[in-house]
Amino acid sequence: MAFFSFLILTSLCIAGREALNLSDCGAYARRPEPTDISVVCGTSAINLAIQVCPVIYTGYNKSLLILNRIFDDEDCRGTLDTSVTPPVVRFTFPIREGNACGSNFLTTSAPGTGIFSDFSNIQTVNVSGVIRSFDPTIGTITYNAELKYYYSCAYPLEYLINNTQVDVSSSSIALKDNNGSFISTLSMSLYQDINYTKPLTMPRLGLELRTDIYVQVVASNLTSQYLVLLDRCYASVNPQPTNSTFFNLFVSCSIDQLTTMLENGDSQKARFHFPAFRFIEQQNETVSTYYLHCITRLCEKSTCSTFKQCSNRRKRSTLDSTSLSTDQTYTISSPEIITKTESDESKEKPLVAGEKDESSVGLGAAVGVLAFVCLIALCVAALFYKKLRN
Repeated sequence: MAFFSFLILTSLCIAGREALNLSDCGAYARRPEPTDISVVCGTSAINLAIQVCPVIYTGYNKSLLILNRIFDDEDCRGTLDTSVTPPVVRFTFPIREGNACGSNFLTTSAPGTGIFSDFSNIQTVNVSGVIRSFDPTIGTITYNAELKYYYSCAYPLEYLINNTQVDVSSSSIALKDNNGSFISTLSMSLYQDINYTKPLTMPRLGLELRTDIYVQVVASNLTSQYLVLLDRCYASVNPQPTNSTFFNLFVSCSIDQLTTMLENGDSQKARFHFPAFRFIEQQNETVSTYYLHCITRLCEKSTCSTFKQCSNRRKRSTLDSTSLSTDQTYTISSPEIITKTESDESKEKPLVAGEKDESSVGLGAAVGVLAFVCLIALCVAALFYKKLRN
């Protein structure tokens, strides 16, 4: 109790230096209303703004607004902002579990809709809490009403992502949704070795067919509660997942026989590899160009295993690409993968040391014969000329 008394006195002293008086509020001095709080669900933090004049009208100040009963953390206290009208108290805190100023994290599941209608469940994490007033009155009764300001942010965990427009070997994208952006960055990188240490550099003339391409999708800056699970990855000849030729590397548990899944739904990265191929429709071109796309979900640790059970998930061999319109905020173009359409040696190959060019040998022999004939002709002509003079 002594600690809280000290905290109250400290808060009042701080408030005395920066608090507003009721007379400063003018027309904004009124009873509190539910709409006095503004909530912004951001990429890595939640931002709250509470109108301070109704708080002062009720008998409190900004230092007596406590976020989720956390008294002793400076990062969880509100700051007065008088640069806006009406003035507000602002709270800003990260949305990582264990570091979100006491916010509650709740994950729920629901049937997939829209682009995710092929999947039996999608998950959403809800981050919520409450800002309460702390009454400094000491005694049996108080005339101050208790203030409660609730906030809630919903962050869907399923997103259509791919290795978007940065370079051939890697890229990243912040996950965005109408209700906010989740606390992760997903990135897809291409490698040339099974240890995932050598990024794949695309040759100008393309990869040889059957060259192994190693793919890794990683979630960084993500709370340990969630893992990465790939639902579908496919290649298409169009950088956008629209109506174009495509080839499924895997859809749910249906995996192409030449695609090898190394890790999926077990950690915050997923890995697989496949041999480079070409699209037959591009056979008349010098190279075959296509793009890799993955539908990726973040699943809670306790539920990832159920998503991976094939018997409990709806499957189909193809996905109607018309549902993947470019209007979707999760649709992004991918960089190109290039493969050679022919593996035959060039007919105009350069000479290699130690090898003999048969055409050169033939030409040399022909020139030698012609020179010999010319020499004989000169000798005959010289003898004939000598006889004529005699």
